[in-house]
Amino acid sequence: MAGSNCSQATEFVLAGFTEAPAAQVAEFLLFLLTYLVTILGNLGMIALIRVSPLLHSPMYYFLGNLAFVNLCTSTIITPRMLAGVLLGKKRITYAGCMAQVFTFDLFEMVECVLLAVMAYDRYVAVCHPLLYPLVMSPERCSRLVTGSYLLGLISGVGQTISMSSLFFCGSSAISLFFCDISLLISISTSNTTLSLNIQRTSSLLGVFSILVVLVSYMVIISTVLSTSSAGGKRQALSTCTSHLTTVSTFYGSLIFMYLIPRSETSRGGDKWAAVLYTVVTPMLNPLIYGLRNQVVKEAWRRLRKRKSAWMF
Repeated sequence: MAGSNCSQATEFVLAGFTEAPAAQVAEFLLFLLTYLVTILGNLGMIALIRVSPLLHSPMYYFLGNLAFVNLCTSTIITPRMLAGVLLGKKRITYAGCMAQVFTFDLFEMVECVLLAVMAYDRYVAVCHPLLYPLVMSPERCSRLVTGSYLLGLISGVGQTISMSSLFFCGSSAISLFFCDISLLISISTSNTTLSLNIQRTSSLLGVFSILVVLVSYMVIISTVLSTSSAGGKRQALSTCTSHLTTVSTFYGSLIFMYLIPRSETSRGGDKWAAVLYTVVTPMLNPLIYGLRNQVVKEAWRRLRKRKSAWMF
């Protein structure tokens, strides 16, 4: 329960990475470059998917939504972090923290579900290619994406409501560069039962998404291994490697961040795990698909060829 001599916090203090001025400048430039690449890469991916008929298929429809989610996730976290690094603005208002909790949790859950949907899409494409146009119809794809956003919205609203019911004593310090739900619960001085239950429910949705990905790829690998044609194996795997790389990066950092128990002295690595899935992963996704996916590269080549034809 909240102490009688303690007032509700009106702001939180976010942790930085270092106090050394030279290191702070280097961090600012590095994170700024990462953010600019994230913006350009994801906007470029969205634009390419919209203008290229070659990418008008379910897989790239989901990829376009993933690029939008990555864009939003990075924008929720990185500009605030840049201000903290360069200007020393480490304080965030209570309202600003709650807004960050809502938006970040919303898009984080959407990404979890979208990655599971994309794994299911690859499963149908590889294991049931003749049924693929019927199973992954435009209407069903639209419903799957809408469902992803609805689950994200429900999760975000639930987490925000539970956070708003907590009491924080004075000016509370958060040992990360953004308002992380688990850390907010840990520093609260009130009963956290409701918040913990809602967090566990959201975590179960995340675990279910991971299971969908794992089961989908187990069946895909089994199907590929039973294919006698070497060319067929390569073609099947080529459509999955980009997604599998993205999944490994995203879920790997989340597992390290939230599921692996660590002592307090080893939690400094949490900052860099958080950087990986909030800052680096949104930048990597368009690069992974742009460099490893042959269809995306071909769409980009045709677009440049068309642009050259217009110029001459």
